[in-house]
Parts: sequence; structure tokens; C-alpha cells
Amino acid sequence: MSIYDFSAKTITGEEKSLADYKGNALLIVNTASKCGFTPQYKGLQALYEKYHKQNFEVLGFPCNQFMKQEPGTEADIQQFCELNYGVTFPMFAKIDVKGANAHPLFVYLTKQAPGILSEAVKWNFTKFLVDRNGEVIKRYAPTTAPEAIEGEIEAIL
Repeated sequence: MSIYDFSAKTITGEEKSLADYKGNALLIVNTASKCGFTPQYKGLQALYEKYHKQNFEVLGFPCNQFMKQEPGTEADIQQFCELNYGVTFPMFAKIDVKGANAHPLFVYLTKQAPGILSEAVKWNFTKFLVDRNGEVIKRYAPTTAPEAIEGEIEAIL
């Protein structure tokens, strides 16, 4: 089993295989529009713009599991991200990242890179860095700013 065995619906409703990202370094993030960490969209977009031509992707997965901080529809989320943060990196449909209905991708990610005290994602903007071979390299806490990950992204590009 690898990261490439999973697929998810995009924010516009198409099924997308993660195998389409083979050969790319990935930063997979569970996001929310009404969270104290929401301004991280700006840093995520900056990383995407800086490294995209070097086969780097940011993949955003909206989630409403943490204090209902992502209440909108996919269309609402897409519009919010574009208007407020100029997001152009791939965004996916809203999912659960923990619990009985957790998306299989996040079940896999949390097993590969467990958090402190628990495997479960504990809050919005938890980040997972994946190398070009589909290997989960590291998990970052929501408090870790995207800019702080830049050196580790450069190291795997």
C-alpha cells in the first residue's frame, strides 16, 4: 500500500487518483475556512507558487470536524480560498480526517506519521510531507507555519 493507492473527490466533484501525482513531492493539509490557522492558506499558496515547477504540490482537504470551522459547501470553500488567499493549488471535497468516517487517505497518513500521544489528526492545518516516491516523510502540527517547512521541502526536491 502507498499514497498512490488512494483517490479523492476534487472540490469540483471529479474523482482524482493520487497516482496522478507520482514523481511529485506533496504537502497534504486538512484545511478550514473559519479557523485561527486559516491565514496559513497564504503561506501554503506561496510554497506552491515557489516550488510547483520543481514538481511540488500542495493538496488541500477541507474538514468540518474541529469546532465546525468548515461549514460551507465545496463551492463556498473554493470561492473563499480563491478570493481571500488566491489559492490555485488543488483543493478536494470536504472529508473527515479522523474517526469512523475518516477518509482512507488520512487513515493511511496518520498511521505512517503518527502524532504525539495519538495517531489521530487533532486540529485543522495538520500537514503531511510526502517525498517524490510517495513516502510519508513527516507530520507537522497545525501551529507549524508553512514557511517553516520550506527547508525540508527543498531537501526532497
